[in-house]
Amino acid sequence: MQNTKAYIMLVCATLFWAGNFMVGKLAFFSNIPPMTLVFFRWSLVWLILLPFTYNEIIRHKNVILENLPLLFFLALTSVGLFNSFTYLSLVHTQVINASLFNTAIPAIIILLCFLFQIEKTNKYQIAGLVISVLGILSIITRLNLEIIRSLNFNKGDLIMIGGVISWGLYSAFLKRKKFDLPLLTLVHILCTFGLIFIFPQFMYEFAQGQKIEINANLFYILIFLALFPSIGSYYCWAGAVSIIGANRAGIFLSLIPLFSTLMAIFFYNEQFQFFHLIGAILIILGLFLSNKEIKNA
Repeated sequence: MQNTKAYIMLVCATLFWAGNFMVGKLAFFSNIPPMTLVFFRWSLVWLILLPFTYNEIIRHKNVILENLPLLFFLALTSVGLFNSFTYLSLVHTQVINASLFNTAIPAIIILLCFLFQIEKTNKYQIAGLVISVLGILSIITRLNLEIIRSLNFNKGDLIMIGGVISWGLYSAFLKRKKFDLPLLTLVHILCTFGLIFIFPQFMYEFAQGQKIEINANLFYILIFLALFPSIGSYYCWAGAVSIIGANRAGIFLSLIPLFSTLMAIFFYNEQFQFFHLIGAILIILGLFLSNKEIKNA
C-alpha cells in the first residue's frame, strides 16, 4: 500500500515538473527574465505555505537548527540552482532537449551516491551510468561530429546539464536526512533557505536592466508554478523518496521527457528528431541497467 502511494506521488510529481518546462518556455516567450521568474515563483510559494507551516517550524526549530548544513545544501541544489539552470536553459534550447536530460538524473544520482558513499554501487549501475552519458552526448552533439570538433554546443543544453547535476546532488543527499519533518514544512524550509541563494541572482539580473512586466499572464504563470511544480512536486517527490528511496524513485523521472515532449509537440510545434530518439533510447537503457540488482551480492 505504501509503495502504491509512492508511485502515485511520483507520477504526479513528474507530470507537474513536465508542466514546469512548458511554462518556463512560455515565460521566455512572454519576456519574463529567468532569474526574476525563479525569485517571484519561490517568494509566492513562501507566502502560500507560511500559514500552514508556521506552527510546525516553531515546534521543530531544534531539529531545524541541528541540521542547518544539510538543509542549506538541499535548498541550494534544489530551489537555488536547479530552477535557475532550468529556466535559463529554456532561453537557449528546446523543451524536448531540456526535459530529456532529466532522464539521466537517476544515473547521476547513482554516481553521486557512490562518490559520496551514500549507497553501494554494482557493476550494472556503472554500466548504466556509462550508457546514459552516451545518451546525453548524443543529444548535445546531435550525432554530429562537427559539433564535437568545433565544440559548438548549444548553450542551453550545457546549462541544463548543470541542472541535472544539481538535482542529482539534491536527491542523493536527501537520503542523508535522518530527521523527520512534515513534508510541507520541509518544502517551506528549503524554500526559505533557497530564497537566500536566489535573491543575488535576481538582483544581478535586475541590475542588468532585465525587468518584469506585471500583467495577467505573469499572474497565471506564477500561480501555476507555485502550486504545482513547486509545492505539489516537491511534496510528492520528497514523500516518495522517503518511502522507496532515491534510486527507485529516480526511474520515474523518465516520465518527465515523455510528458514534456508530447506537450512541446502539441503546444510549441517542436520536432522530435532522430538524435532525440537515439539519446532517449541510450538513457533509458542505462536507466534500466542502473536499477538492476545483483542477487546474493
